[in-house]
Amino acid sequence: MTLILWLVLSSRALADGLPDLGDVSQAAINPMQERQIGQQSMMQIRASRQFSDDAEISDYLNRLGNKLVSFSNEPSLNFEFFALNDYNINAFALPGGFIGVNAGLLLTTQSESELASVLGHEIAHVTQHHLARMVSAQRGDTLASMAALAVAILAARSNAQASQAALASAQAHAAQKQLDFTRIHEQEADRIGFDILQKAGFNTHAMPEFLERLQRATRLLEGGAPNYLRTHPVTSDRIADIENRVNRQPYRLLPDSLDFQLVRTKLVGAQKTTRDAIGYFEDALSAHRHGNPIAQQYGLVSALLRNKEHERAKEALAALLKQVKNTPSAQNNAMISTLTGQVMRATNDPDTLAFYSTAVQKFPQHRTLIYDYADLLLQGSHAELAVKLLGEQITLHPSDTTLYNLQAHGYSLMNRPLEQHQAQAYSYAWQGNLFAAIEQLEMAKRAGGDFYQLSTIESDLRELREMLSAQAKKQ
Repeated sequence: MTLILWLVLSSRALADGLPDLGDVSQAAINPMQERQIGQQSMMQIRASRQFSDDAEISDYLNRLGNKLVSFSNEPSLNFEFFALNDYNINAFALPGGFIGVNAGLLLTTQSESELASVLGHEIAHVTQHHLARMVSAQRGDTLASMAALAVAILAARSNAQASQAALASAQAHAAQKQLDFTRIHEQEADRIGFDILQKAGFNTHAMPEFLERLQRATRLLEGGAPNYLRTHPVTSDRIADIENRVNRQPYRLLPDSLDFQLVRTKLVGAQKTTRDAIGYFEDALSAHRHGNPIAQQYGLVSALLRNKEHERAKEALAALLKQVKNTPSAQNNAMISTLTGQVMRATNDPDTLAFYSTAVQKFPQHRTLIYDYADLLLQGSHAELAVKLLGEQITLHPSDTTLYNLQAHGYSLMNRPLEQHQAQAYSYAWQGNLFAAIEQLEMAKRAGGDFYQLSTIESDLRELREMLSAQAKKQ
């Protein structure tokens, strides 16, 4: 099966005419249809400015999320967790196991257990098929329009002002109201999310603590409740029910993982200008403010690097590595190794290539490290090695558009235009830019190739055109 065929598997079903989801005889959405709705929604989300392409943040969310999923009642269900560059406090689930987390929520949670409690709640919405039940209740819509509606609801939940533009028609606005979670759904997600949190070994007291803090903050906000409270209505009865469950459990004071602290540090730095970020982390370190000093030093190195103060970044990195050496729990951290490599590249350290070669073997799944190493190889006339490395990663992360873009660059350096345009087409396709994907595949076909390559391209073109046709019918 080609990557394009995998991507647009749902488009063929749509072209063949799936039954209306509102039809009484077809009231339930099966798991494959759920995944199709979620996948089509994600294509549009990946193309939006809000989607975060920071692989370190995404990979952290997926490690934490999949740990929780393993303790759910559907541990084999395929989940994908992703971040949005949105500083509103919100998290949401889409059909098929896609769970989004706003940067604002990551910064608002004060412990990893609080973040885990939110993810556990969203996982429960998926495993209990709440979204599928609500979507299937809509009348006269096919999967394609349901996917578009899911994205519209995402826009509405992230930005109240955008809701009128995203949900332009009265029918869509009414459907959006029907898709809001009910009190029963929330109570069920609380109960199951609590069980997941407990089985995964997190502090269950974090669940009511997070909700109560949001409620207290609401009273201080002129604009009303955070998006999370509007889309996940919290009542006194709901909090009381959670507290009743929690009070039966001992309070567990668990240390946060270093990755949790580093991810939050990255987001804090990203909110500020480079100069402000440097000042912020310098002040935090000099005043010994509350927080993780390793994470604060990491933030300072990152900010100096962003500001192109490479020698100062090198000095700050030396201080960071000294701290790490004296902290066993911080050793062998992939994010710190990645930052080390970035400073070495910026300062033209002669051992950079050897460092990356060793680091990639040590952390073979750390995508940001892979990106940097592949880019370094491409700059150093090692395109064939880079392409091989990228191909292995694409097998593991078939929707990662950065991998395809790097791969296309590698094939260009190797003077292999067919593969270059094919890789670029996959990047466009996963972002939902079907016109550009088709254009790239046409260029690949004109470049010439063997029978198998050309057959694959023809198959991909056919699938993409069918998908484009199905989308056009809904406009």
